[in-house]
Amino acid sequence: MEDTSYIALSRQSALWREMEVVANNMANANTPGYKAEQMMFRDYVVKAKSPISPFGRKVDFVQDVGMLRDTREGPMTQTHAPLDVALHGEGYFVLDTPAGPRYTRQGHFRLDQNGMMVNSAGYPVTLTNGQPVVFAPNETQITVAGDGTVSTENGVIGQLHVVRFDNEQTLRNAGSGMYQTTDTALNVDRPSVVQGMLEESNVQPVVEVTKMMTILRNYEGVQKMIDGEDTRQQKAMSVLSQAQQQSA
Repeated sequence: MEDTSYIALSRQSALWREMEVVANNMANANTPGYKAEQMMFRDYVVKAKSPISPFGRKVDFVQDVGMLRDTREGPMTQTHAPLDVALHGEGYFVLDTPAGPRYTRQGHFRLDQNGMMVNSAGYPVTLTNGQPVVFAPNETQITVAGDGTVSTENGVIGQLHVVRFDNEQTLRNAGSGMYQTTDTALNVDRPSVVQGMLEESNVQPVVEVTKMMTILRNYEGVQKMIDGEDTRQQKAMSVLSQAQQQSA
């Protein structure tokens, strides 16, 4: 197979992975706190042998180099649920997991059987002192202030731990709306927390559908080029074969 087909296949493979990312965005269009992602590509240049040049020639392949996350804030939806909290501006809530701290903007929290405030996966939400948020059985009037201070009719429990990162692109998806990173988490001194609301996904379905259609057209275009190159090679082999037979 010639370089043309290899280059086309690298492009087709990249388009396939890009389609998977777009499909995942579409699947999470209604997931609270989800951030849209997109692939990043670049040219991958290699030297190939050439019969007309002693130094070979450069061949450009398509290479996906990573994922870019859209960290812009999603729209807010009012739920009136006392344990639903959203963040305006920068910041992530901190969760305590057996694998270490995890970070999330998906503020759809609940109480477990021990009265602990946990996320959908059951991991405790932490306060600034590193302790989980725990409510007594008789506490029913839960209030979360704008700075993240959690209170009940019996007084203040503590302040939700909200952190930020110098480079949010280093955060890696850890499932259930959580992220993980080896970067240092920096405290947000003045977080903007809203009780009874959820930050929705920032995915724009119309944009993603447009991307999907464009990717599909590009994929089909590359496939036509591969088919055309295959046909050309078969014809060339047939012509060469006939020429050899005639010369013999």
